[in-house]
Amino acid sequence: MAIIVETATSTRVDQPSHDQSPDDLLAALAATPANDPQRPALRDRAIEAWLPLARHLARRYAGRGAPDEDLAQTASVGLIKAVDNFDHSRGVDFSGYAIPTIIGEIKRYFRDRTWAVRVPRRLQELRLSISAANNTLTQTLGRSPTVADIASYLDLSEETVLEGLEGARAYRATSLSTPAGADGNRELGDTLGGDDHEFNLVEIRVALGPALATLPERERQILSLRFHGNLTQAQIAERIGVSQMHVSRLITRSLATLRQHLAGSDYSAF
Repeated sequence: MAIIVETATSTRVDQPSHDQSPDDLLAALAATPANDPQRPALRDRAIEAWLPLARHLARRYAGRGAPDEDLAQTASVGLIKAVDNFDHSRGVDFSGYAIPTIIGEIKRYFRDRTWAVRVPRRLQELRLSISAANNTLTQTLGRSPTVADIASYLDLSEETVLEGLEGARAYRATSLSTPAGADGNRELGDTLGGDDHEFNLVEIRVALGPALATLPERERQILSLRFHGNLTQAQIAERIGVSQMHVSRLITRSLATLRQHLAGSDYSAF
């Protein structure tokens, strides 16, 4: 994640005064006019003073599939927004305003950045609702909730819950390099099927059966030795006791008969 929290490099910012608390810095920032040249440095000092809060909140979301550095940077962005938008004149505690702002930023990060496959936002939000309901119902019921339990708790149909559970599978993808099988000698990618071009020949082979049945036994034998046994015409001639020229004529005649039998069908190009 490319977002970096930058601060001024002046001595006043690099070595903030220990006489001012984080709340004092916010009060001073609120009292400083927007056009005051000291305001940017004071803003940076206030952000630095409250960074421990942002880092603490980021650590609460560690281990959920997002890099710790990204979480810390996201929380810092939320802190910056809180400092910039905080209204000191309302007399509320800054932490009470900053915490939901930072957590909201972190949740948006998970919603928008951590899905392996992009799904509609409706399904993303549905996954969060189902996850929260699952945690609550597990404690309340003392067991893992069923789909019906979650649907009743969220006032949704069971089909909607199933749709959310299916969409949740897109949250984290499984690597094709994952070991598979009892012995672990294969990878998941090895178990995936591919295009089988033999399927294109199935109908042709089915149609050829009746056509081959119309040929005399010797011609069927010659075609089998030539195209199934991969014998040359000379080898076939030696095996059945005729000349190679006669074998050639029989193959040509047999193929012509098959073409005529298949004429008008989708396989007439045979």
